[in-house]
Amino acid sequence: MSIPVSRTDLKEWCLRKLGKPVIEINVDDDQMEDRIDEALQFYQEYHFDGSEKVYEKYKMTTEDIDNKYISVPSSGFTSPTGNNVYLGITKIFPVTGTSIGMWDIRYQMRLSDLTTFGTYLGGYDLLSYKTRMTNLSMIQEMLMGQIPVRHNRHGNKLYLDWQWGVDAVVGEFIIIEAFKVIDPEVYLDVYNDMFLKQYVTALFKEQWGLNLSKFEGVQMVGGVTLNGRAILDEARTDIDKLREEMSLKYELPVDFMMA
Repeated sequence: MSIPVSRTDLKEWCLRKLGKPVIEINVDDDQMEDRIDEALQFYQEYHFDGSEKVYEKYKMTTEDIDNKYISVPSSGFTSPTGNNVYLGITKIFPVTGTSIGMWDIRYQMRLSDLTTFGTYLGGYDLLSYKTRMTNLSMIQEMLMGQIPVRHNRHGNKLYLDWQWGVDAVVGEFIIIEAFKVIDPEVYLDVYNDMFLKQYVTALFKEQWGLNLSKFEGVQMVGGVTLNGRAILDEARTDIDKLREEMSLKYELPVDFMMA
């Protein structure tokens, strides 16, 4: 059995599934490429194996501060193939904290930590430090909450609802939590995914039926009559079943936000 490891392999696997070379599959190569792109987009958006949660480090620039948003994709935001690969950005985590002022509670608590450093049994009391950091995190969550994030992948802009230039300054790092699609040109095993192979085959069959339906009733040499409508109906039944299977078996549950 040939295992698909490329677009070409996937295309040939699906054509053989439909009957090639015993049966002539009346679908143009460009049409097949379009159907593979359609299947990959559906797979990446809905299948739990089509995307992954990632944490990306990003360094603030002067342009970000001036624009009051981060351009996506930009440096550090592109895939090896250069595609816009982020399905969504969910939250960010400040890292360096260079914008903390001396009257900020975070600065004062850390200053207090420094004054007690080394006073407990000749070393640092980790339990005390852990308690302080837990209290700090709770206070920060109560008074400030999480930084609101707004992102639309078609707009290619990441908006952060904070005070630009104060909460974030040039050169400061943040960690961005995002969902990134799996690039099949990097992870070739995607082309051998059973659901993807079945879905591409169904799309090829639908395209085949659409092409033949334009010649419905035409009688070929030997008395054979083209019946593209039957192929089309069968393909659309297969597609409906696969989409239902995606929803029930492979799609991650929706996250609900409760106030």
